[in-house]
This record gives sequence, C-alpha cells and structure tokens, in this order.
Amino acid sequence: MADDDVDLSPEQTEKLIHFQDLTMIEDIERCKYILERHSWNIESAVTDTLYERDVANAPLTAARTHSPEPRMPSMNLTPRDQHVYVTVSEGPRGVLQWISYAFMLPFRFFFTTFIDIIKFAYRLVWPDPRQNVTDPVGDVLAFIRKFKEEYGQNHPVFYQGAYSQAVNDAKRELRFLLVYLHEDGNSDSILFCQNTLCNSSVVEFINSRMLFWACNVTSPEGYRVLLSVSRTVRVRKFPFLSLIVLRENNSMTAVARIEGRVDPPELIRRLERAIEVNEHAVTSIRLDRERLNADKVLREEQDQAYYASLKADQEKERKKKEERDKVEQEEKRQRDKAAEWDRVLMERERRKSEVRDLIPPEPAANQEGVVRIMLTVPSGAHLERRFLKTHSLKYLYYFILCHNQCPDDFKVLSNFPKGEVPCHPTEDNPEPPTFMQAGLDKSVRLFVHDNEA
Repeated sequence: MADDDVDLSPEQTEKLIHFQDLTMIEDIERCKYILERHSWNIESAVTDTLYERDVANAPLTAARTHSPEPRMPSMNLTPRDQHVYVTVSEGPRGVLQWISYAFMLPFRFFFTTFIDIIKFAYRLVWPDPRQNVTDPVGDVLAFIRKFKEEYGQNHPVFYQGAYSQAVNDAKRELRFLLVYLHEDGNSDSILFCQNTLCNSSVVEFINSRMLFWACNVTSPEGYRVLLSVSRTVRVRKFPFLSLIVLRENNSMTAVARIEGRVDPPELIRRLERAIEVNEHAVTSIRLDRERLNADKVLREEQDQAYYASLKADQEKERKKKEERDKVEQEEKRQRDKAAEWDRVLMERERRKSEVRDLIPPEPAANQEGVVRIMLTVPSGAHLERRFLKTHSLKYLYYFILCHNQCPDDFKVLSNFPKGEVPCHPTEDNPEPPTFMQAGLDKSVRLFVHDNEA
C-alpha cells in the first residue's frame, strides 16, 4: 500500500479514504480498483457499489413478489438518424476458397432452411419457454455471475435489474444506456467479451459515460429484449449493442446499433460519435428539467410564503376576534351588571312604596308614651322622628329606608349600650321588638351605618 500511495495524488488519496468510509470496504486495493474503473468519480463509484450490494443481498423471491417491473417508457428503436454499424464477415480469398464457398453454398442454404423449418414446427407443438418471463432480475444476475466466472472481474459495472428498470433509470437520470445482448456459443460474442468488453479502456469509457445493461438471449428476459429490438429491424449478428438515450420527443431512442464483433478502439469511436451527436439533445432536456425544477421550487417557495402570510393573517384575525369577543363579553357583563343594578333599584323603590304607607303617623310631642329618636346619617345630617314606645322597631327601619338622605342598605347602631338596634324585619323575624322592649323608652341618638360604604 505504501508503494501504491506514491502514485496517488492528494486528491485521489482523499477520495479513496472517503470512498472507503462510505462503502465500509476494508480492502484498500479493492477500493482503489473500483475508483479507477469509474475514473475516480466518487459519486458514480459509490452509487454503483451500493446498488450492486443491495441487489446481491436482496432475495430473488422478494424481488419477484414485492418489486414489480416498472412500466416501460415510450421507445423509438428505429429513428431516422440512428447510427447503424454491422460488422461484415470477411469473404473468401483466393480461387480455392471461392470454389469451396460456391460448392458449399447450396448445402448451407438447404441446411439452414431445413433447420428453420424444424424449429418452426417444434415451436408449434412446444412453445419457446423463453416467452414466459417470470424472473427478469434473476435472469440478469445469472448472466452477470456467469460472465464474471468466465471472463474475470475487469468489466463494466453491470446494471443489476430488469431491462425496464434500466431504461426508466436512464430516463430519470438523463444518462445514456448501453444494452448488450449475448448469445451463448457464438464465437464472436465470446471474443467480444474477452478482448473488447473486458478491455480497460472500454471499461473506463463505459463506466464514466453511461449505464450498462447486459443479458443472455437464451434467458427469458434477454429473449424478450431481443424480440423488442427485432420488432422493426431483425438482429442479424451477435454480439449486439444498442445505445439508448432520452430525446426531445420524451421517448427513449436507440441512437446507435452495433452488430458483430468490434475491437476496443472502434467501439469507443462509434459510441463517442453517437454520444457527440446526441449530447445537445440531452443537454437541452437537462436544461428544461432544471428550468422546470426551478419553476417548481419557485412555486413551492411562493406557496409557502403565501400560506405563511395566510397563516399570519389568520392568526391576526383570530387575535382580533378574541379581542372583539373579549370587549363584547365585557360590555355584556357591564350591561348585565347595570340591568341587575336597575332591577335592584326598582325592587328597592317598589319595597319603599310598599312600606311607606305602613309607617304610622308621627305622634305629638306631648303625647304620652312618646319616644324621641335622633338619627345621624352617613352624610352627617341629623334627623329626628317621634314614635310610641309600643311601636315596633320595624317602623324605625321603614322610616330610615324611605328617607331620601339615608342609604338603601344600612344598619342602626347605638352607643349606649353599644351595639346594633334590631329593627330590620326578616322572614325569620318579621316583627322586631318594640321600642320599650329594646330599652328605647326616652330620647336617644342612634347612628345609621351604610353597609355599602
């Protein structure tokens, strides 16, 4: 590790340590290898590594049961400006090869025709089992495992999911998607995997520029994709590659189609050419998305500001309403209090009018049995009234109650003896004692005390 660190720049060393922290991979050499495969793009390396780990750890049954395939987006597999590359096999050279080719041509024709007829008849009785796709993710993972076993670990990062998932992810992320269809037993496919697909330059180019999805056409998922790409133009040679990207019409478009074996420099040149021609479309769509996202964010911010202002206004209105309700309640309380006080006053006036006629006439000063009562009221005024000793003290109470200089709620006090004079008639004691019984049988001064003072 000490020798390897000498070849790393400080920036690469920092990325290596950061990548190890994010992925929890203890093997430094493996971390360095993965980053080199992704051209030291740490975001791409982390995303692919974590994705591979998640898919590898996920049970296949759970993927089949709980992860239904997403809907396939709109596809255009044969645009007018599609780059089509077909590697033509070398023809015969020399007289002997031409004679052999001409001699074997009829036999090859009849043999191929006979085999096709046999296959057609066989499929009429026994349908192709590849037409029943039950586990697309499992088909892809099986091909990836077999590829690693046969061709080693130096390969592009495989997309570990169904074809529809890869297409949808490429559309969402605005990335190019390279689709590879492999045919077992095809010598060109085997040589392509050994010499081209595992080439370090090709691996670095694919990992840094696009998503890579691959499958075997002998599996149901690979066969389904083969039928899809062959719907308009038949696949004539293997290995088969298709470069797909989102175009202006919002459909995933196959912008390049490569059939047959191709060496690493030529593959990179063809893919670079297709990417260069279509990069402006991707950039335009990306700018449109960014503009739409910016508009969406702006609308959300405006909505948030509007709702915040609305909430503040509602809070102000709520407080104003509370204040109004509080004022209204206080005004009502005051009105109720005033009404109650008016009722009390009216009741007192009614009571005064009732008892005023009950007060007996004032006896003469020289009449026998007369008691002279002198009253000091709260205002300081002095009143005088004569009663008979045999009169009840309630008449003293009535006199004070009906006098305009006396309070409505009062009690009568005396100094000798000190205490309250029991003159107030109640339900329990409607007939207070007489003046004589109360010991008031001569001239006496009493004091009127205001109970509301």
